[in-house]
Amino acid sequence: MSDTLVVVAGARTPFVRARTVFKKMPAAMLGGVALRETMARVPIDPKLVDEVYFGIVSAPAEGSNVAREALFDSGLPSSIPCTTINRYCASSAEAVAGIGAKILSGQIEIGIAGGVESISSVRALFSQKATDYFQDLARAKTVGQRLALLSQFKPGLLAPHAPGINEPTTGLSMGQSADLMARAFGVGREEQDRFAVESHHKAAAAWESGFYSTHVAAVATPDAKVIDRDTDVRADTSFEKLSGLRPVFYKDGTISAGNASPLTDGASAALLMKESKARSLGLPILGRIRGYAAAGVDIRKEPLLIGPVYAIPRALASAGVSWNDIDLFEVHEAFAAQVLSTVRAIESDSFANEKLGLSKAIGKVDPTRLNVHGGSIPLGHPFGATGTRMVLQTLYGLRARKKSLGLISICAAGGLGSVLVVEAV
Repeated sequence: MSDTLVVVAGARTPFVRARTVFKKMPAAMLGGVALRETMARVPIDPKLVDEVYFGIVSAPAEGSNVAREALFDSGLPSSIPCTTINRYCASSAEAVAGIGAKILSGQIEIGIAGGVESISSVRALFSQKATDYFQDLARAKTVGQRLALLSQFKPGLLAPHAPGINEPTTGLSMGQSADLMARAFGVGREEQDRFAVESHHKAAAAWESGFYSTHVAAVATPDAKVIDRDTDVRADTSFEKLSGLRPVFYKDGTISAGNASPLTDGASAALLMKESKARSLGLPILGRIRGYAAAGVDIRKEPLLIGPVYAIPRALASAGVSWNDIDLFEVHEAFAAQVLSTVRAIESDSFANEKLGLSKAIGKVDPTRLNVHGGSIPLGHPFGATGTRMVLQTLYGLRARKKSLGLISICAAGGLGSVLVVEAV
């Protein structure tokens, strides 16, 4: 174990509903907080950090290498090279894998992996026709050329395209795809609402017990407010409240605003190195990254968010463990429908045989070990930051329960899935 990849420390901001208390904090600023708070937890010189990988899905037009901009905002040495990654909702999980691969291959010794999303900062887009028009106007060299272009102006050119998260291949939104996934796996509305309520209650209990204080850092906003908790957790929510909400994506659908993750702002980060390096520096170790695998499916033939199930067997194999060795299961809650469909697939002999080439189901999911401190539905889902949030939450969760192994499953747009196996130390 002396040369396994370890997480030494990590931190995240509170996750908050988009366009609320973090609306004046762009992605670089939020990412800077996560970087700064992570390094504040370890007694080492920041100059020892060799590289930073950060995930983001909706990168800002200016400063699209948000990892670099976050570094500048953090106050860490500008000599640290930075890379920005986009694997949709699994972006920061891939940042962990990327930094980990560099460490294990000997390219670097110490790295930071993380991610950020500021949905509040996502701007409306304009049509290609409008873009061409204004570019031509800007390049016009004579008064005559400008007047000719101005005479062609139509108010419709100023009509923005509202930001969206539709799949380019299918034209469907994530929610529409999840609703169809629920139908394919026979997951009903009541089951989804009850799952969402339970997740809220678990997250609320975790906050009250002090669990999240281990790795959630308070953030001072430009409005001189201090935000020290996730803002969407509802301790008082109930099945009766959620069941009264209308379906969002289809009139006869089952996904509502209550059983789906909200649009969210936030950032997270983790400091990685080999275990031998951590020991030599006298640093405490939070946990090990034992295994990782990614998968992709043809979204024209299979459910958009089923990708992680294909990656689970390979992640377990890379970690050298079996399904029955896992103590905690952390499944990203993009939608309650998607989590429950994923569980159906994991437990299905026919799915294992027909899709995975296995003789029997991957295993059974013990609900008492699933998302024990709540998930993305109550906590929120800043796309680029969720993967590292889950790594930290799982490791601290294992510690709190005096358990060893955790499996992290993250679905992502494009039919992608990422799975990590982690071990508490």
